[in-house]
Amino acid sequence: MAKVKESNNLTATKEEFKKSAKVNREHKDRLFKFIFGNNEHKEWTLSLYNAVNGSDYTDSDEIEFNTIENVVYMSMKNDLSFLVGNSISLYEQQSKYNPNMPIRFLIYSGMVYAKHISNSDDFYLFSSVQQKAPAPKCVCFYNGRDNKEDKIVLKLSDVFENPEESDIEVTVTMLNINYGHNKKMLNACQPLKEYSMLVDNIRKYEKEYTLEEAVDNAIDDLPENAVIKPFLLSNKAEVKRMCITEYDEEKTLAFERREGEKTGRIEGEKIGRIEGEKIGRIEGAENERNEIIIRMLSKGKSVEEIADLIGCSVEDVELAKDKLD
Repeated sequence: MAKVKESNNLTATKEEFKKSAKVNREHKDRLFKFIFGNNEHKEWTLSLYNAVNGSDYTDSDEIEFNTIENVVYMSMKNDLSFLVGNSISLYEQQSKYNPNMPIRFLIYSGMVYAKHISNSDDFYLFSSVQQKAPAPKCVCFYNGRDNKEDKIVLKLSDVFENPEESDIEVTVTMLNINYGHNKKMLNACQPLKEYSMLVDNIRKYEKEYTLEEAVDNAIDDLPENAVIKPFLLSNKAEVKRMCITEYDEEKTLAFERREGEKTGRIEGEKIGRIEGEKIGRIEGAENERNEIIIRMLSKGKSVEEIADLIGCSVEDVELAKDKLD
């Protein structure tokens, strides 16, 4: 298609960023969840699960979503959790590297298991008999702009100041799903590969076009046989809204980080100035005292007499005397 270039002013004031942050806190779903957490396309969720775990489940009806909404991060809905087989999968997509993900998963998994137990007829929390629950699998899908390894294992114990004393551990596997990374996994899940391709194309087009145009062009560039393309086209307005909101979130986080760094520099300069003035006053007082000591020494006063007269230690007088010599 013909792609018409328009000017796109991305400059924003501090007030606009605050407004953007407010919009983000009211934001509903991410595009990742919109695609892989959709009841009408559980086969995509199952394909993602198989690609991550190397499994070969074929019945998408085995997928049972148990996502907890409006949790933890900027009040956005958590991306995805579901039950299949003997495990509960907790999936998060992140466009920023976050080494604190294990804490989020700790909080989130507790809520998921509380929901699972309350809905279960087979699990009695206060039983004297060992109960059985599905094992958790915590996965963070990273597609940020910073270059990261294909796979990084994040541990809750790395957050603690004294990890050896912790009785709790949470392990999160972070998988880089940017186009060109984890090729084996992306090739094993066609919807994930196409999602990765879509995000990559949006980022390329947004350098020259408005974000809405970038989304249009990126969707159009997907192969005609792309499995997610009809879904994206039929929900284009919603897809655009999600992409714009996620983009605004990235800008907001970057802005807040820059503001924090700026505030830190100002505070640091202020503290440095105060400390400098304090040190200057101390050094000035010492210089004045040493001049008095030197004058008294030149008049024949003893070290002990001078220390007694000006109220300092004999060592201080000796130091001043050494400088004179």
